[in-house]
Amino acid sequence: MQILLETTHFLAINKPSGIIVEKNPYEPSVEDWVWDYLQKTQKKPYLGIIHRLDRVTSGVLLFAKKKSFLKALNEQFRLKKVQKTYHAIVENKPSPPSANLIHFLEKDQANKRANIFEKAKKGAQEVRLHYRILKEANPQFLLEIRPKTGKFHQIRAQLAVIGCPILNDEKYGAALLSDKKTIALHAAKLTFVDPVSNEKIYLKADYSSSFFQNF
Repeated sequence: MQILLETTHFLAINKPSGIIVEKNPYEPSVEDWVWDYLQKTQKKPYLGIIHRLDRVTSGVLLFAKKKSFLKALNEQFRLKKVQKTYHAIVENKPSPPSANLIHFLEKDQANKRANIFEKAKKGAQEVRLHYRILKEANPQFLLEIRPKTGKFHQIRAQLAVIGCPILNDEKYGAALLSDKKTIALHAAKLTFVDPVSNEKIYLKADYSSSFFQNF
């Protein structure tokens, strides 16, 4: 795992796709790796998970090394003051090339997927994102995505419903080209205000997946 930035109160890494974030008894996790790393220099490190990425997603992932930082960043996320930018490769060209998407999302717990509706529905939450085409390498298209809300599988489901599933995302209708544990979705940038220094922090993660080699 590549460390993007480390201070006394947080650690930012570039998460590879294919690995889960939270610790569990059945397989290695990012949390395991970060804990082992922190234990090399601290006897009793503090580790707080601020936000999460799906197993299949790569990119910027932020951890708190102090409880006060975790509390402050949770509040920034709640107030939507943290800016997240994703890159995704999709199978089809979206039309128009840049747009805001507004849908209603219902989490299907049994099938571990999100169902999307065009109109408001009882039990479904409004989800919003902005996308634009960055590059084209026919027949694939690289999109920049800025989610305005952060719900379960939101980006994957919203792109799929407009006919542009993310490359290798079989769960949402794309052709399976490689390992099911990875798709062409990357958390490219994360911006927030450091509550300790009051400085704006810009985190950027390079691509690690071979899906992005043409871009």
